[in-house]
Amino acid sequence: MAQSHVQESRHDHPDMEEVRTFGFWIYLMTDVIIFGTLFATYIVLRHNTDGGPGAADLFQINGIIASTFILLTSSYTCGLAVLAMHKKKVRALLSWLGVTALLGAVFLGLEITEFVHLTDEGASIGTSAFLSAFFTLVGTHGIHVLFGLVWIVALIIQLSRRGITPVTTRKVNIISLFWHFLDVVWIFVFTIVYLMGVS
Repeated sequence: MAQSHVQESRHDHPDMEEVRTFGFWIYLMTDVIIFGTLFATYIVLRHNTDGGPGAADLFQINGIIASTFILLTSSYTCGLAVLAMHKKKVRALLSWLGVTALLGAVFLGLEITEFVHLTDEGASIGTSAFLSAFFTLVGTHGIHVLFGLVWIVALIIQLSRRGITPVTTRKVNIISLFWHFLDVVWIFVFTIVYLMGVS
């Protein structure tokens, strides 16, 4: 009788790890809306240069291609981390998460370098509506990458202390989804902002 009651109690209460994962999906949908709005704003304002420099005058496409390759590679290493987790290989999981964080940090460093270079050239966020939209869109993506890096480092620390548990498994799956999402957003940034800008 008691065992039956326990089984019913487990059945009645949802798995909190699944609930938290569902909550993350809701958050991700709000991010889709935010980036969708920023992309729409950029597309409307991309020709409003106020007589100043436009995308073709400012963007150095070779550096952007390198940044894109680095971020896409980090998505691959993040996938390898998830595979290592499913195989219960803690050391490989930690290693691949570390490589992912390193590549993400290099990408972020290149993005900051680009912003500094543009600002030194007199193309700041207040120069024109085009640049305001550009800095806001690309900068928002960069802030998300920074948040992801902090998240990965915190997760590496937790995994090194607790190992692979249901909680850390959920967190690895969620950061993987988040990181792949950032890659997808960057592909749109690369295409709409940079490729269309220099063509």
